[in-house]
Amino acid sequence: MSKAICPGTFDPVTNGHIDIIKRASSIFDEIIVAVVRTPPKNTLFSYSERIRIVKEAVRNIKGVRVEGFDGLIVEFAARVGAKVIIRGVRMVSDFEYEFQMALTNRSLNGRIETVFLMPHPQYCFISSRLIKEAAYLGADLRQFLPLPVQKALKKKIAKRRKSLTD
Repeated sequence: MSKAICPGTFDPVTNGHIDIIKRASSIFDEIIVAVVRTPPKNTLFSYSERIRIVKEAVRNIKGVRVEGFDGLIVEFAARVGAKVIIRGVRMVSDFEYEFQMALTNRSLNGRIETVFLMPHPQYCFISSRLIKEAAYLGADLRQFLPLPVQKALKKKIAKRRKSLTD
């Protein structure tokens, strides 16, 4: 059975992420969407919220499960028996960083390969950071986020706004 990992912060998970996950699930028998516990950036959603939201967003995709992890992705991959890490590359600007990360991971564990997938063109410009900024400014995000994510993001932003005004 071929098993791959699709790692990320997923803060929040977008339709671009879902596109990559769906396409990866058509190539591999099992996809583990690996939500990093302690990313090198501040997150809007907590670790448990991100796992819950991602599980809800991918629940209808066959062969996909969600797990959290902490530490090196290559160590997590080895622990769960995955030989492939899936990375989405939206623009050429993503490629340099992703290429460096893939080479570093290969140096850490040469038995694990990185496979790059490009999203559908309609998702190439979507990033979680830009989505959060647009959400704070009141944008309609239906075309960018799965419905459960839209609801969670709207609720989180309303809660943040309320705490700022109290």
